[in-house]
Amino acid sequence: MERDGRRGDSDPPVRQADLEAAEIVAATFYLRRRHSSEVLSALNSFGSARPHDRRYLRREEFAARFGADPDDIALVTRWIGERGLALVAADPARRTVRVQGPASAWNRAFQVVLGRYSRGPRRYIGHEGELILPPELDGPVVAVLGLDAQPVLHTHFRIAAAGTAGYPPGQVAGAYDFPPAQNGNGQTIGLLEFGGGYAPGDLATFFQQAGLPLPNVVSVSVDGASNAPTGDPDGPDAEVELDIELAGALAPGATIVVYFAPNSEQGFVDALSTAIHDATNKPSIVSVSWGGPEPTWTSATLTAFSQAAEDATGLGVTVIAAAGDDGASDGEGGGALAVDFPASGPYVLGCGGTRLLLSAETITEEVVWNDLAEGEGATGGGVSQVFPLPSYQADVGVPTGEGGFEGRGVPDVAGDADPETGYAVFVDGSSAVIGGTSAVAPLWAALVARLNEALGAPVGFLQPLLYAPAEEATFHDITEGNNGGFDAGPGWDACTGWGSPDGTALLSVLQGSGPSKPAP
Repeated sequence: MERDGRRGDSDPPVRQADLEAAEIVAATFYLRRRHSSEVLSALNSFGSARPHDRRYLRREEFAARFGADPDDIALVTRWIGERGLALVAADPARRTVRVQGPASAWNRAFQVVLGRYSRGPRRYIGHEGELILPPELDGPVVAVLGLDAQPVLHTHFRIAAAGTAGYPPGQVAGAYDFPPAQNGNGQTIGLLEFGGGYAPGDLATFFQQAGLPLPNVVSVSVDGASNAPTGDPDGPDAEVELDIELAGALAPGATIVVYFAPNSEQGFVDALSTAIHDATNKPSIVSVSWGGPEPTWTSATLTAFSQAAEDATGLGVTVIAAAGDDGASDGEGGGALAVDFPASGPYVLGCGGTRLLLSAETITEEVVWNDLAEGEGATGGGVSQVFPLPSYQADVGVPTGEGGFEGRGVPDVAGDADPETGYAVFVDGSSAVIGGTSAVAPLWAALVARLNEALGAPVGFLQPLLYAPAEEATFHDITEGNNGGFDAGPGWDACTGWGSPDGTALLSVLQGSGPSKPAP
């Protein structure tokens, strides 16, 4: 029987006590863009232009044109000061203002009562209901996150039963025809992690056994979180080490930057905005193997994260996310269908899962990953109930969602995810075989790193390219199977999107007829 990464998530939150009035609490204010209407036009004007024809903004240029308005920062600074709260830091590029102060001041400012909560073994600060912005902040401020630190992110990995052989990552890359002349050299892949960590010895063992060089792995702390391995091979360490080992094995020339953040809505948005605006490490790809059903997120977080992902399109950063491991319900009860966020975001490349059978590096069979009949996992996929149908999906037959809502279809692409055909990795001192859509996100991140290297320019926002009609030949179309709510079929479907990649064919399409040139 396989094991998954979600444990204790069904426990209801329990309020233990009110927070002490003097206890210091930190939160992040997320501000609107300067020149909002202009940015929406500028960031979505690529259409099907090839990467070498796109003109991305440098991070400094983006900050100057589309960062927070100084007047909005001044407004927030004045407002918090009048309420006994203190400015910690303002970041115009990320459009964030970090604030701290005593619980009593937060209670008065937002008419809430902060308290201590528990959910299974987890303890956190929170409050009842969704935070409501006061009129004077409504508009300049998109969201205030941090006053409810409930863990919201789930890992999307599945550990195969003992005795499963698993595939070396390179064998899967060969089956998917990753461009062999590239190894991700000169590229940086950012991984967002919300718990656990990695042991350098585990990485050294894995890459030594794989006959590969140990990649350059850098850790970045977000909101005080850090690389903190638990030693539990069934816990979040499996997620972190799976992500690093797959990305590093499939793009061994790339630098891997791991952004560790708290498992909260604040940590979630701060991690992405930190990564995409990181002027030191400058990742061109950000991979997220964590998520949660759309209904479990606040509207403020959905908006703030999606705006950060939209920033990435203007910077030439590809944001990639796992579509979830619980089928078309995404683990929601009562028979309701749901998709996983952030994979459901319109500026995020959503990755579904397949069951992949190989003979050497030849695909003998590939179908939708679905082990629901055995009480196990299946690829996520379906229709968003939050984000409307994006223009790039207008002609692919996305089903109508519940209540007639015409929503974003999930996923866009797929890759091997069934743990029984999973990846041979090394976690917490032991060999393991792990699957889940958590594995598909770093797989695609590594492929994009190779594509970026070959093109001499970042591919950035991929969907307008992937959904062009002629690009169907760049995928192994998955036409058999279902995910408990939707059936696979020719072309795009709500189980595996376009299918698994043919990397060399995709590179050929992206190269087009013009010469590649470096990003500005």
